[in-house]
Amino acid sequence: MSVNDELETGMLAVIATLNLIINIAWFLIIASAIFSWLYAFNVINVNNQAINMIGRSLYQLTEPLYRPIRRFLPDMGGIDLSPLIVLVILYFIWYFLNTTVASALLG
Repeated sequence: MSVNDELETGMLAVIATLNLIINIAWFLIIASAIFSWLYAFNVINVNNQAINMIGRSLYQLTEPLYRPIRRFLPDMGGIDLSPLIVLVILYFIWYFLNTTVASALLG
């Protein structure tokens, strides 16, 4: 195995790790959005400590992704478009990694 092959293998491992991180972030954002709807419409028991702990955890995991986007979005009342924008940004990063970077590495 040459040095170039080892470098390609290492870079593909980095791309696979970044893909995993993007997928986890994607599912956390979807789960957070669904949870917020269930919470807002009183579908789930808001007095349950386990439910509140799940909600707090999802909020703490997703809020750092939303905060920079919210600075640039106008106030739209009760509608928060930052999760949608973060999902679009994550998709473009995923697409770039899997098309441009991976194909450049594989030749």
